[in-house]
This record gives sequence, C-alpha cells and structure tokens, in this order.
Amino acid sequence: MTGKVLMCGNEACGEGAILAGCKFYAGYPITPQNELTAYVAKRMNETGGVFLQAESELAAINMVFGASAAGARAMTSSSSPGISLKQEGISYLAGCELPCVVVNMQRGGPGLGNIAPSQADYFQAVKGGGHGDYKLIVLAPASVQELLEYTYLAFDLADKYRNPAFILGDGLLGQMMEPIQLSAVSSQLSVVSKPWALTGCKGRKPNIIRSLLLAEGALEEHNKKLQEKFKRMKESEVRVESFHLKDSEIVLVAYGSVARIAKATMENARSMGLRVGLIRPITLWPFPDDIIETMASRAKKFLVVEMSAGQMVEDVRLAVNGKAKVNFYGRMGGGIPTEDEILHEIEVFV
Repeated sequence: MTGKVLMCGNEACGEGAILAGCKFYAGYPITPQNELTAYVAKRMNETGGVFLQAESELAAINMVFGASAAGARAMTSSSSPGISLKQEGISYLAGCELPCVVVNMQRGGPGLGNIAPSQADYFQAVKGGGHGDYKLIVLAPASVQELLEYTYLAFDLADKYRNPAFILGDGLLGQMMEPIQLSAVSSQLSVVSKPWALTGCKGRKPNIIRSLLLAEGALEEHNKKLQEKFKRMKESEVRVESFHLKDSEIVLVAYGSVARIAKATMENARSMGLRVGLIRPITLWPFPDDIIETMASRAKKFLVVEMSAGQMVEDVRLAVNGKAKVNFYGRMGGGIPTEDEILHEIEVFV
C-alpha cells in the first residue's frame, strides 16, 4: 500500500507494525482494540509473518517473549484488563532485555469496566506495572497518523535499547477514522544486528537469555546495567509538543486524544483574550520534565486534563516542584472532557 488511505486507529497501528518489519504477533480478543488484531491477522498472511490468536493474554505475551528471543520483531496488543494480565511477561521481557512492542487501547475501569475510552492506565504504563525496577518507553499518539508513525518508531526504539516499547492509546483513538499518509514512514527498514538472539549456536558459543540470577551480587549488577540504560533513554528520547508558551499565563497539559480537545479549547480561549498555552507529552516515559519546569518559572498556573481521576498530574506536580499552581480536571469511567468543560475550568482558574 502507498499514498493516502482512510483507516481507523487500530488498523493504522497494525499497518505501522507491518511497515516496521514486524514478523510476529500474538494476541487475544478484547474491545476496543479488536480491529488491530483482525488487521494484523490479514496483513501477516500477506507479508509472510506469523499471526497467532493465543488462548489467553498470558500466553500471548510469553509467545512474544519467545519470538523476540529468537530475534524477530514481535508485537502484542490488548486493552486495559488484558494488559494487566500481561504485566508479569512484560517484566520478564524487560529483565531479559528483549525488544518488543506492546499496545494498549485503554477502556474504562477499574475491573471489567466498559468499552469507552479512558486514560486510567497511565500509572501502569509509566511506573512499571509489573514487578521489579524497570521502565518502558511509552509513546502516546494523538491521531490516527501518529498511531502509524509512533508504532513504526516504537520498533526502532525497542531494538535500539533492547527493551519493550509501549503504545498507550485509548478506545476513542483506536476507533476513530482519519485519512493517513503511509509514505510518512520510511520504506527502508533499519537493520539491527542481534548477536544475542537464540538463532542456533552452530559454530559459536551458545547464547543464554534469562532473568534468574542467583549468584551473590549478580542481580544487583544486572539492575545497575539496566538503570544506566534507562538513564540513556531519559537523556535522549524525550518527545513533546507545545503551543503558545511564549505569552501563556495558564498552561494546559494533556496527552493522547485529550490533547486534541485541549488544543481546540486553547485556541477558543485565546480568541477570547485568555493567554493559554499547551504542553503535550508525546513520550509519557521518559516524561518531558524540563519544559514543564522551565514554564513553571513563567506561567505560574497549570491545568492538567486527563480521562482519569488524576495520574499524569502527579508527574506534572513533580516537574513544577512547587513553583506554580497545578489544578486538575478529569473525567472517569469512559467520560470524555469537552471543550466547554475545560474552558470553564480555565475561566475559574484565572
């Protein structure tokens, strides 16, 4: 496929994976990400990859572990409760330094919840939802085009750092349809050498991939190595978008689909004479602390908007570090903030 096509977000995410050279996908059905699974099933058959509908989410993430260990670009996807079931496997992947891409099209929770969009899995994604000291590169697309591009990017980042990369979307983003430009991603795949992969050891020393390290001090040394890698990620991989920060008195902070609503609200507020700006984190980890810290010495007021009870707001408050006032507005359980609601919060805040 070439040129501009109309796709829903889930399909664009799947196509981004195919264009990035993904050769293995394992998943299990759950709304609102089922279109992604169906799309990848069709495209893997056309491109010579392997698609497996696993018997469970636990099986799917461990199949990805095996495919990644063998050197393949591998992916899985799910929605909130399904991602919870994958957390042990994600920790194993991070502990074994195995690259892969995990996609979460969030739905309302907690529990089984509903199939409406949510952003209540932020903590799970950026704080390490599984056990142990590990980090994921977490990308938060805000459009169908970005789902294509950031899924493609996620595979490169995963291989670059030998670490799982995470796409944090939501049901709104996964289901919406928009025209996208497929040529926005490179047709030239980056070739990554994987001498550590389990590809057969004829003529060489066997490779060993494991996270069970029982010798005294061995696990601590391994953790130190991982932390150095996470430090490099934090130094090099922050991505953020900003608008109208030069004269802003109030700065909105929002990510993903909510950032689109916040941007429209910002433009409406500015037409009314309110000096409002927007910071949109694209990487939720590593988080764009620096730009928020810098603005805290100038803007003095921040309004964080999320589809949750307030999760990213904690990272914003840490970055602000008491230099400015931080307010929060959120909708929960599938509720979507409207422009009028956000504008009301801005007017009250002024």
